Amino acid sequence: MKQKNSIKHIYSQEEIDKILLRFKNNSTFICAFLTACYTGMRTGEVFALTWNDIDLENKIIKINKTVYSKIKDDKGRWFIGTPKTEGSCREVFICDTLYKILYNYKEKQKLLKKKYGRKYKKYQLEPIKNKLGKINEYKVVESKCKNSKNIEMVFKKNNGLYVGTDIIKYPFKIIHNELGIKNCRFYDLRGSYATNILRNGVEIKDVANILGHSRIETTENYYISSSDKNKKDILEQIIQSNVIDKIIKCKF
Repeated sequence: MKQKNSIKHIYSQEEIDKILLRFKNNSTFICAFLTACYTGMRTGEVFALTWNDIDLENKIIKINKTVYSKIKDDKGRWFIGTPKTEGSCREVFICDTLYKILYNYKEKQKLLKKKYGRKYKKYQLEPIKNKLGKINEYKVVESKCKNSKNIEMVFKKNNGLYVGTDIIKYPFKIIHNELGIKNCRFYDLRGSYATNILRNGVEIKDVANILGHSRIETTENYYISSSDKNKKDILEQIIQSNVIDKIIKCKF
């Protein structure tokens, strides 16, 4: 039985266009927003992405971690851990529209690194051990040494500063209060994705695989109304607009 109020908001194309137009100068938010639109990834999965997870050549995103916040100390408060369930580790295909968005965004980051030079923030993962001495998570810490093994977080500020999921806080205040799209969250893009592909012919078991659900019942309970390459363009055909066409042509 479907749980009441399990879906908070299903984004319409009109709402998506309105959001994209409002934040057309915020390339990080635009790229993160469209990544969720076209993949159905969880919020923590989106903002845990590194460029090593994104294979632009083969158009695949490897999802194998999530980011979350803990009590802040002098090294920050963002931690990287394993996804929600074992089935959450998966690969999703990158449609042509998302490919262009990610490619342009990566090229912009290359230019920003040159612009900021030594002031550009760099990060590494610090292993955190539990009481048994086993590493069960990593802390995202700023790198101070030249020879340290750095990670390239995808979604961050222009100077390289990584603020985890905080980067969407201000945009969603604007979305709620200025644009008047109430009671919506970044996470609801996941439900919108599932609803759209389910309504357009993708079987429930394939939707579950794409979302990283180990049980079909989870998908049925939480997402109203695949991993095969012939399904990768379904959402691209559903989410189309002149606004998105203009954005993918933009070099940010």
